[in-house]
Amino acid sequence: MSDTSSNILTIKITLLESQPKIWRRFQVADDMTLGKLHDVIQIVMGWQDCHLHDFERGKKRYSKPDPEEDSYGPPAINEDQVSVGELLKRKKQKLMYIYDMGDYWEHALQVENISEPESKQFYPNCIEGAFACPPEDCGGTWGYQNMLEALADPKHEEHETFVEWIGPDFDAEEFYLEEINEVLEDFDNYKSGWDDFDGEY
Repeated sequence: MSDTSSNILTIKITLLESQPKIWRRFQVADDMTLGKLHDVIQIVMGWQDCHLHDFERGKKRYSKPDPEEDSYGPPAINEDQVSVGELLKRKKQKLMYIYDMGDYWEHALQVENISEPESKQFYPNCIEGAFACPPEDCGGTWGYQNMLEALADPKHEEHETFVEWIGPDFDAEEFYLEEINEVLEDFDNYKSGWDDFDGEY
């Protein structure tokens, strides 16, 4: 996808409290909606889009409309009616993204560059990153660190439990850039919820 009427934002997203830091650098058009940005984040990070999420800037929240939401504050603004460029207009500007209100994965997004699109480049795309995404429902950053410690220690009381749950081939240091971009290159046909993706990375 390439739209010559749009500027391209280069954004770095970092999973807060992850050690070592799990991060991605990616590019999106500034006229993309926050709802579509959510889809991009799910792909580049490696989440499976099976939990609630929202974007936060100050006291404002942006998310999918939910008439049954038991809100703890002002209702969320419809993310499908707000473009990325409305909130991220200049370099170093930040936006928070929260995924899974139970495990509460906090991500910080920061604009690193604003440029014109390149004619032969597809957007969105991922440029680089580091470390694997934690598995869904592992208990947040604390639970993930505990899982890694257990996997690394055959004598850990939870070692066998986690090996059986996550499988013996999970590698916390793996990051599959090529596979991510294969999904992003066909982003216009992407189905939220990973309906047509096998989750191999």
